[in-house]
Amino acid sequence: MASRRKLALYLVLGLPLLLLPLSFSIVAAQQTTTGEISGLKFVGMALAILGSTIGAGIALHGVAVGGSALLAENPKAFTQVLILGGLAEGVAVYGLLVAFLIMGG
Repeated sequence: MASRRKLALYLVLGLPLLLLPLSFSIVAAQQTTTGEISGLKFVGMALAILGSTIGAGIALHGVAVGGSALLAENPKAFTQVLILGGLAEGVAVYGLLVAFLIMGG
């Protein structure tokens, strides 16, 4: 069971990293006559979203583990755990905002 979980984790995290050089070669092939690489911003957008969602997932894991232990001892602390979960999700929203800023620039 643990080997299947490791394989799934490697596929989820490693597959985008394997596809990154391919995307760079596609972007380099679409180089404009002025010398600018116009498609490189899409790679930056993808990296911003990928990094922020992985970070938010790691943060939510910590909130879930710690929050479930806290709620087992003190059921009245549900609001605090919910606020911590919302703060962890904010990381993913910031990555999406950065991607929109890259797209507009």
